[in-house]
Amino acid sequence: MQQALTEGIFYILLSLTEAKHGYGIMQHVAELSNNRVKLAAGTLYGALTNLKKKGWIELEEEDKDKKTYLITSTGLEILKAELARLEELSQNGRQILGGK
Repeated sequence: MQQALTEGIFYILLSLTEAKHGYGIMQHVAELSNNRVKLAAGTLYGALTNLKKKGWIELEEEDKDKKTYLITSTGLEILKAELARLEELSQNGRQILGGK
């Protein structure tokens, strides 16, 4: 069973379903989370390095000024599994709490 993803990793993977460079990822994550999740550059680039090592993302393109990343098929499966886990949590919460 896969460990739960942090919110930041979840949003990075979600953001990389389309190729993006670092600053684009930071902007997209902030937009998706209504500015609740803000990734600092150091945090983001550390996460990108780790995600690349795991094979969840790949370097799509690199030029002298920026690197563009994209989710891999493995990363997409991880993202889908996390979404299913979150949906189960939400469903169980609604079932137990109902209208409380």
